[in-house]
Amino acid sequence: PSIAWKANEQHAFGAALNFAYQRFEAKGLQNFDPGFTVSPGSVTNRGVDSSTGWGVRLGWTGQVTPDLTLGATWSSKIKAGKFDKYKGLFADGGSFDIPENFGVGLAYKATPALTLAADAERIKYGSVKSISLPLANIGNGLGASNGAGFGWNDVSVFKIGASYVYGKDLTLRVGYNHSGQPIPSSQTLFNILAPAVLQDHVTAGATWTLAGGGELSVAYTHGFKKTVSGSGSIPAGFFGGEANIHLEENLLGVAYAWKL
Repeated sequence: PSIAWKANEQHAFGAALNFAYQRFEAKGLQNFDPGFTVSPGSVTNRGVDSSTGWGVRLGWTGQVTPDLTLGATWSSKIKAGKFDKYKGLFADGGSFDIPENFGVGLAYKATPALTLAADAERIKYGSVKSISLPLANIGNGLGASNGAGFGWNDVSVFKIGASYVYGKDLTLRVGYNHSGQPIPSSQTLFNILAPAVLQDHVTAGATWTLAGGGELSVAYTHGFKKTVSGSGSIPAGFFGGEANIHLEENLLGVAYAWKL
């Protein structure tokens, strides 16, 4: 649910409630249970668990010239309920909040048909214990308030894009996204569960206006393969060595919209 207020012809403000629903399941982590957890029996093979939470998002757009629009957005941390079935895995008794993020952007109308856009965003992974605490904290016990986490760092994300009105019924779009690396080479072992090492994405898409006023949109995204090689990533208690992780992604999205 959201609300927007247009202060004048150039400036608009918005606020929205963010509702999050998360699902999680882990299998095959028996080597961590019971020796490394404060809650034996709540680490792995517990089936699917879910949690919900609420947050708020605020935004502003301002048309500073006929061709240039600026914007800013902020989203609070979403305080989610705990994964009780996995309270022996995630730090702070199964906690897994969604981090705060904020950003600024601009859109420039280069021609009547071509709009160029750029965004910069900051994601505060460090504010969520289960995401940011390092594996070295495993000595405190998995699931402890100061237990081991995924060791992620805050990241900055930069995006550029273009939208081109090819005809009255067709708009074409393309974009590129580059992110900092959230996973240090020392934290790759635990991140076998969540190898989110991608840093570069490209997206292409289009929207068709159909007879009757409906709109059909299609988008394809490719995340370029990225590998993070471990460095001191497996503690001596796990017999040492290194864990290397990589990821590559392809996404396809389809949406339909209609005006009442």
